[in-house]
Amino acid sequence: MNKKKLGVLASTAICGNDISSSVLYVSALSIGFAGQYAWITLLIVAVVLFLFRKIYGEVVGALPLNGGAYNALLNTTSKSTASLAATLTILSYMATAVISANEAMHYFHHVFTQLPIMIATVGLLLVFAVLTISGITESSKVATGIFIFHLFSLSLLAFFIIMYLLQNGFSQFLENWNLPVEGSITMAIFLGFSASMLGISGFESSANFVEEQQPGVFRKTLLNMWIVVSIVNPLMAFLALSLVPIPEIRSEYSTTLLSHMGSLSSGEWLSTLISIDAVLVLSGAVLTSYIGVSGLLERMTLDRILPQFFLRKNKRGSSYRIIVMFFILSVSVLLITNGNVGVLAGVYTISFLSVMFLFGFGNILLKVRRAKLPRPETAKWLSVFVAITAVIVALVGNILMEPQNENAPSNVSVFLSYFIPAIIFISVMLNRVAILRALLGVSIYIFNYIKNWFLQISSHLNNVINSINAQQFVYFTKRDNIAVLNKVMLYIKNNEHTKNLKIVHVATPSNVDESQFISSFEKMVAIIDEEYPEIDVEALIVEGKFGPELIKELSDKWKVPINFMFIASPGDHFLYKVEDLGGVRLII
Repeated sequence: MNKKKLGVLASTAICGNDISSSVLYVSALSIGFAGQYAWITLLIVAVVLFLFRKIYGEVVGALPLNGGAYNALLNTTSKSTASLAATLTILSYMATAVISANEAMHYFHHVFTQLPIMIATVGLLLVFAVLTISGITESSKVATGIFIFHLFSLSLLAFFIIMYLLQNGFSQFLENWNLPVEGSITMAIFLGFSASMLGISGFESSANFVEEQQPGVFRKTLLNMWIVVSIVNPLMAFLALSLVPIPEIRSEYSTTLLSHMGSLSSGEWLSTLISIDAVLVLSGAVLTSYIGVSGLLERMTLDRILPQFFLRKNKRGSSYRIIVMFFILSVSVLLITNGNVGVLAGVYTISFLSVMFLFGFGNILLKVRRAKLPRPETAKWLSVFVAITAVIVALVGNILMEPQNENAPSNVSVFLSYFIPAIIFISVMLNRVAILRALLGVSIYIFNYIKNWFLQISSHLNNVINSINAQQFVYFTKRDNIAVLNKVMLYIKNNEHTKNLKIVHVATPSNVDESQFISSFEKMVAIIDEEYPEIDVEALIVEGKFGPELIKELSDKWKVPINFMFIASPGDHFLYKVEDLGGVRLII
């Protein structure tokens, strides 16, 4: 079944909601660091984004597959390096989804004060998970509606602010412009630029679902996003500086600046409209996260980095298992942070900028290693180096940036607390065959060691058993009564461990006529030996006088130190007692 692909408006709306929602916080954020120069830093960001248009256009044009920076590095370096970019992208989407959903519900809370923010945030994440599972076409319709309403709301806000300024003048802007700068202007612009780079977060999203777009749409989405960011973000920062004193922006309106601007320029109705718009467009950013991460993780699954379990699709062609997993991950992060998603800012900042850097690096590798691949456009070497340098500067600035709350952890520490477990998981999945082989080798080694140990124990026990069974018993008899000998055999079988028995008859030297007895004696012993095959029975005729001296002599001769047995059975009784005969056990 051919899946319907997205056009320009739908594709622009999906990724545009993410990048254009940044206007809700980036103006106040950049003013917080750059002060009156914030609008200039945002214009610099627009120039950097212009350079990245060509970089993204060249890479995705040559490799039109989902995955963004992951796809770029996968085709120019190794899978492990590409997995690093994938991990950073996933973290960026995770932070975007949680922060956007939570901030949307905070804006909604201004309108409906009884709203439970945590429950509402989980509900919003669930709604867009279900919407994404229903199919990208249905999702794009919602995203398009949100995007159009957002642009309408911002246009309306800009119109009323400009009308207000035309009537009341730009005195507030001039007052802000003349404020002294904390530190140097260079440092203010440096930190402001670093913070303002968050205003282009979401620009990478279009590359992660390029396979769902119609041919030629991708480059147009980049152009449209650049136009929106280049106009809206610097304009809103300029208008904010024209309406609100910088100290008030930093202290009171860091999260609700645009709503406050609407209230100042036209009243509460416009403030409420901007709040509703904030709820919708931040919700759209959640949707963008779901769509972007679905394309990325599906590509990683196809490359066998993740289990094939995630490739299962529903009737609408959505990888619903990936979406469910991402929903569970996002909710768990929300619960772990207990709704204080501000701690995710470090993850959001560093991961996004790292992805931008890796994409630029992938462009360089594509030029060098895959130069023969056809591509619709080419970024010049100078523009690539300038763009990468700008991202590095912003990355360094965000790493050095002190958190606004003195008790808050640094961006780096928060980022590492999420990045390290994530990269370990991806590394394990990437190398799971090698790890399983190593575990198999260790298991075999341990098994062989234990087997050898048990074999040694078994051999030792067998030797002990054999040594016990090898002990000889000697039975002295005067008669050839087979019934008595049978009792002897039963006794030995039931009470002793020996497998060797000597049946000895001591012949008196003076009694030379014992030939008939000896013949009967040997036949009797042969019968007993055949009857008890488990015991080796030997018949012996010894000349001498029975007593301790003869027993001692035979003990030394046969090297049998113990268990000499002499059994007499007068009548029908089987009697015996033990006496000490020079260290030899004698049973009489």
